[in-house]
Amino acid sequence: MLSFLQTLQPHQRRNLLVLFVTGLLFWSSLTTLLPTLSLYVSDTGASDWEVGIVMGGFAIGLLLFRPWLGRLADRRDRKIVLLIGLLSVTLSPVAYLTTQSIPLLILIRAFHGISVAAFTTGFSALVADLSPPESRGEVIGYMTLVNPLGVAIGPALGGFLQAGIGYPVLFSVAAGLGLMGIGCIQQLRSPRVPALSGVMPETVPPSHPANASLPFWRLLLSDRLRIPALVLALVGVAFGTLAIFIPLYIKERGVDLNPGLFYTAAAIASFSARIFVGRASDRFGRGRFISGSLILYGSAMLLLSIAQTAPTFLLAGFLEGAGAGIFIPMMITLAADRSKAHERGRIFGLVLAGFDLGMALAGPICGYLAALIGYSGIFAVSGILAFFAFLIFITLSSKTVAYSLKFALGSGRDVYAVSTGVSS
Repeated sequence: MLSFLQTLQPHQRRNLLVLFVTGLLFWSSLTTLLPTLSLYVSDTGASDWEVGIVMGGFAIGLLLFRPWLGRLADRRDRKIVLLIGLLSVTLSPVAYLTTQSIPLLILIRAFHGISVAAFTTGFSALVADLSPPESRGEVIGYMTLVNPLGVAIGPALGGFLQAGIGYPVLFSVAAGLGLMGIGCIQQLRSPRVPALSGVMPETVPPSHPANASLPFWRLLLSDRLRIPALVLALVGVAFGTLAIFIPLYIKERGVDLNPGLFYTAAAIASFSARIFVGRASDRFGRGRFISGSLILYGSAMLLLSIAQTAPTFLLAGFLEGAGAGIFIPMMITLAADRSKAHERGRIFGLVLAGFDLGMALAGPICGYLAALIGYSGIFAVSGILAFFAFLIFITLSSKTVAYSLKFALGSGRDVYAVSTGVSS
């Protein structure tokens, strides 16, 4: 990675390093609450269904604000959107401490969801802006390492603080990490991107799909975005189930395992995968890696459904981490390939809205299903959804089934790519 940075222009290298540190602080803050917040809500006397509703409120903020934030990133500045995300991740942990009311916790959780909607949209767009097209996969792969690193630090730290010191210090540390991110992002110098002011380039007519006035659903349902958004939605359900119910599932099984260690195992696998997959996708195409990641994800969920011991939980976490470590950067890169700079904020916002929708559905639906089929059952359902996403991707990701199979298995190009150096 360090040798690769030397090939970039000084301004690219500086901005990417600032983004990397800021991203690490953001994800560390957010994931500090990953193994602890559902326990906090449960400790207020909430039922499994109420825990699911509160935790699912996170995705409400994502869904409601992601499209607007995408437009803001294109029309104004990526940095403004990043600051909105950092403010949300800083203020929300403090707000949790002020109440044990379920309705208020839902509202706070929804506000917390704005953090990911804003930060991931601005971060992804900026990284794509700064990436040379011929090595976009490699740059995005390296830069998305902030996620598994944050997941490795945050949950272990959060679990330790909650068990050893208590919730007030836990929430204060989460807020402090976000505040450090706000200070760090002030060093960022946003690159100039055509049409961020809302004025379309002369080469793009008003009727072009890139035009900012194109309705939300028309753009989302276009051929280049529809299937990526749907696949992200299905995986989002599995991810949401994992994020909400793993701590409670481990506790129910009576397994002697700190839930934070599950996320740490996932983070190690995710980190390892991201180091190699981005550069490989620039050479061999994105399709085969997305297909493989969906198989890994489905296998991890099914393994969780039968897990009885700490090693099994950790193995499932490792498989899930490997799947996520390939899937997330590859879907971000695919969206970058299928967009131009002046529309990139909206494209990321719309495609990632699919993931948000899946997370929004995971809380209430799986919280309800948990009462009927148990935690084991909801993880089995999540595994089935991941394999269903795999079938959709290999048959519908391109213009025809034949093209889709070729792209998904790595022997054909992405026919919807509009800005990429990938030749296969």
